[in-house]
Amino acid sequence: MTISADYHMHSSFSGDSSAPMETMIQKAVSLGLTHICFTEHMDLDFPIEKGQPAGLFEVNTDAYRDELFKLREKYSSQIQIGFGLELGLQPQLVQEHTLLVKQYAFDFVIGSSHICNGRDPYYPAFYEGRGEEEAYREYFQSEIDNLKAFSDFDVYGHLDYAVRYGPNRDREYTYEKYRDLLDPLIDLLLKKGKGLEINTGGIKYGLRELHPLKAVLKRYRALGGEIVTAGSDAHSPDRIAYGFDRACEVLEQCGFRYYTVFKNRRAEFIRL
Repeated sequence: MTISADYHMHSSFSGDSSAPMETMIQKAVSLGLTHICFTEHMDLDFPIEKGQPAGLFEVNTDAYRDELFKLREKYSSQIQIGFGLELGLQPQLVQEHTLLVKQYAFDFVIGSSHICNGRDPYYPAFYEGRGEEEAYREYFQSEIDNLKAFSDFDVYGHLDYAVRYGPNRDREYTYEKYRDLLDPLIDLLLKKGKGLEINTGGIKYGLRELHPLKAVLKRYRALGGEIVTAGSDAHSPDRIAYGFDRACEVLEQCGFRYYTVFKNRRAEFIRL
């Protein structure tokens, strides 16, 4: 494995993880990683399903920061630990997100689309009563809308996230089929100086490819894109750096020679 930085990880400070932060760090050290970044969930205006507590995906940022800084000092001789955030983008949240990102000295911010026009693609209801293509197209258009509205983040996370949960996953999903939406997305990322994440988390959902498609990464690189972080989207220690050998191969096949880490919101490039 030549990627030694996992820049998308969650601990028990995220509502969908029960993993202690220190346990995640210890596992990363045992794997020989040199850098990790916790990117706890901050999804405001998240639609609450029956039985879920309000604010399930809203991290207590002060408590999270305090624990991370304490552990960062403890493990400073073994691994570099970033203070990050995964923002759940929605156009109506621009003011809240702007204030939040200014309030805290994050090292790294992922912009992700977990909610599409008030609905969560995780649930089958997002796809019911219409074709899969229509659902995916709505999702990609919502990402364009998000990027036009807000861009104070560093990379777009799991760009084709909705494909994890579609009726056919990515069996009928190709770059060519959705190029009329994916190309404008890539163009906006480049125009705004934003990077892409290569996310290995989709493998456990049975996807054929990583997030995003190799063709999307290749297009981004061909147009001059250089900023790419690697993230496992791990919510438990056993998923840290999962699939990173494959991620490295994909990046090299797409023409990348470096991957990226961030400190104080500034990109640093590490050779593959």
